[in-house]
Amino acid sequence: MKKLKMRLTGFLAFVLLSVSILSYGVNGSVFADNHNIPPFSVTTELPSYGNGNTITVNGEIRDYDSSLHAGQAVTFVIKSPTNNLVSIGQITPNSDGTFSHDFVAGGPLWKSSGDYVLEFNFASIKGDTTVVYTGGSASEPEPEPEPEPEPEPEPEPEPEPEPEPEPEPEPEPEPEPEPEPEPEPEPEPRCGAGTELIDGICQVVATPEPEPSGGGCLIATAAYGTELAPQIQLLREVRDSTIMSTSSGMAFMTGFNQLYYSFSPTIADWERENPVFQEAVRAFITPMISTLSIMTLADSGSEVEVLGLGISVIALNLGMYVIAPALIGFGVHRHFRSVK
Repeated sequence: MKKLKMRLTGFLAFVLLSVSILSYGVNGSVFADNHNIPPFSVTTELPSYGNGNTITVNGEIRDYDSSLHAGQAVTFVIKSPTNNLVSIGQITPNSDGTFSHDFVAGGPLWKSSGDYVLEFNFASIKGDTTVVYTGGSASEPEPEPEPEPEPEPEPEPEPEPEPEPEPEPEPEPEPEPEPEPEPEPEPEPRCGAGTELIDGICQVVATPEPEPSGGGCLIATAAYGTELAPQIQLLREVRDSTIMSTSSGMAFMTGFNQLYYSFSPTIADWERENPVFQEAVRAFITPMISTLSIMTLADSGSEVEVLGLGISVIALNLGMYVIAPALIGFGVHRHFRSVK
């Protein structure tokens, strides 16, 4: 009896073990089938396409959830055999995760035949497929032309006998060149009145200015008796080296000379005729000549310095010869009025 129970127990254990093994094998095969399905599959209807053919692409996203992936599109890129970008676009998948798209093979970017790669991306999932394009310019190499047969070389003609050289004629004597006629001298230019010919150019003749009438001596020259007096040398130096070195000084001297030479010859004659009047004029102009020494401080050619120092000298002489005597006369007049 015990042996029978042991046999039944062993038989049941064997049956249970067999059933578990069989069920595990069935479940494993199902799991393997599900595991072999790729997460992103893409296929085309034909393996190769010509120029102008329509390429239909079908794909499936394995774990697609319309509630989680709503609004997300599948992007694709087509690359040529030289890895250049041919086309790019988007596809909206169906609710079950499948999608389909058609496009035409050919165009300006489908330049050469060969394998064109179609890359697809959805979220972080990628997939690709390859189509063979046979419509490019490099589909079939052109046959090389057969080389033409080289023509047989023609026989070279026999060389002709060289002719005997003719005797060279004696050269004729060259005629002597005629002497060139001497060039006629150019006529000298004629210069008009007031000009003379200097080095072939007519130039204006510098005529000395006539001395003013009435003796022609300046008041200072007559007062000091000679042009070599130091006061006269100072006047000449200030005039030539300082005042005449600027345009404003030249304009001043032009106007001053017109006024000065209108009365200076007469006064100079009076000085030469009357020694007392000569001494009085000398005493009168000595302070004025002393103030002109201020002009020697100006640089030659400096408009600003000559103009500024000239105005200062004029103001100083006005104060010394006009304003000071006027104030003295006014004071004396008031004194005599107060005495009365």
